Amino acid sequence: MEKKISSKEIFKGSLLHVKKDEVMLENGRKSFREYVLHPGAVAVVPVLDDNKVVLVKQFRYPIGKELLEIPAGKFDFKDEDPLECAKRELKEETGFVAKAYLYLGYIHTTPGFSNEVIHLYLARDLESGQSSPDEDEIIDVQIEDFDTVLQKCINGEITDAKTIAGIFKAYFMLRSENNG
Repeated sequence: MEKKISSKEIFKGSLLHVKKDEVMLENGRKSFREYVLHPGAVAVVPVLDDNKVVLVKQFRYPIGKELLEIPAGKFDFKDEDPLECAKRELKEETGFVAKAYLYLGYIHTTPGFSNEVIHLYLARDLESGQSSPDEDEIIDVQIEDFDTVLQKCINGEITDAKTIAGIFKAYFMLRSENNG
């Protein structure tokens, strides 16, 4: 374990909070750790009755290109219920509402420099509706066959980590339901 000696705030924005801590390592040496505090988020794998997945395509500024992803979003406030956040984000980004949600666990997205945790859900029994993305979101909803999306995760066409994790977890969950 590393022990915090001191902590300094580097930046505090509307989404991210950056800190720099001096730490004592297990070997007795001192070092620094710069890291990002994140409020937490959810991601949803919405699967239609015909085994198609509802995805969103959007431009991601930090990497300078569009990505195909599962719907996702950050918590609006501290200790927000992940399921409620998942319901809100699915509706906002895609217009779909699900009657059934299954919790797939959570992932640490980038533990080398952030404490971000994303809770993953499988959403089924979907009804379409009108989306209402945030003002700063330009989202293109796409519906693709589950096996096609799985193949895109495998071959590198989909590179978003939460999407890959969500699709694989949903695949194994659905497969175990169908086999057992």
